[in-house]
Amino acid sequence: METNAVRDYLLGLQERIVGAFEALDGKRFLRDEWTRAEGGGGVSRLLEEGNLLERGGVGFSHVTGRSLPPSASAHRPGIAGRPWEAMGVSLVFHPRNPYVPTVHMNVRFFHSAPAAGEKGDEGPVWWFGGGMDLTPYYPFDEDCVHFHRPNRDALAPFPGLHDRFRKACDAYFFLKHRNEPRGIGGTFFDDFSEGGFESSFAVMRAVGDAFLPAYAPIVERRRGIAHGERERAFQSYRRGRYVEFNLVWDRGTLFGLQSGGRTESILMSLPPVVTWRYDWKPAPGTPEARLAEALLPPRDWANL
Repeated sequence: METNAVRDYLLGLQERIVGAFEALDGKRFLRDEWTRAEGGGGVSRLLEEGNLLERGGVGFSHVTGRSLPPSASAHRPGIAGRPWEAMGVSLVFHPRNPYVPTVHMNVRFFHSAPAAGEKGDEGPVWWFGGGMDLTPYYPFDEDCVHFHRPNRDALAPFPGLHDRFRKACDAYFFLKHRNEPRGIGGTFFDDFSEGGFESSFAVMRAVGDAFLPAYAPIVERRRGIAHGERERAFQSYRRGRYVEFNLVWDRGTLFGLQSGGRTESILMSLPPVVTWRYDWKPAPGTPEARLAEALLPPRDWANL
């Protein structure tokens, strides 16, 4: 199993995305290399108070552990307590302009093998996961369609996966306590090992490579739209939903915190300015009310 090839791809993907958004923003990303006492480390790239990005983080991590906690292996209890390694690239961009959507992308690999001399029902276990999703504040149909089509086209060589991953994304990025989607979806997959290592790795690369063509054109199209305090206030309010999802439902955040991950790197996905308002609802017919129309019901944007 060529785990070094996975690591090399992930590091290259991080550099490509950082380079593209340094060019778009005009400011440089901070580089923070770190190590983890239990094993492994990573590179966090962060840009705050930029021209385009109010906060943007692109993190690479390759971490190892001697004993996988049961809370992090609930779906595969047979590997609890075993040595493990996980690597991935995860990003969240919170743009300054409310007309530019927030975006999240993650691609990752997990591997666990029995310790020397260990007896058990499961041999080596590995899988890939990842995806991306878009969270607009003031949605434009053409942007929603554009974001989904590179995801669809990237997965075209793998029949059936786009429709499956799209539906999984809609189901995953859903705030159950509010009964509403976080955004307009994208793709999502986890525990994926179909077709063997090389085929599964190709799926992960296809998703990772689709990020820039899916998101960058939307950024360039919307970044110059004039806005004021009203739009910024609504953006800040809706960012609260982002925080709620990450801290209550997101499996990656929970795994990172439960497995002793680096808190600064895990939580750099959170937006810098957020507000909550008690039982607030936009007035019918306003641009803010349009968001609910875009979010519900979920739809197959790529094929509209």
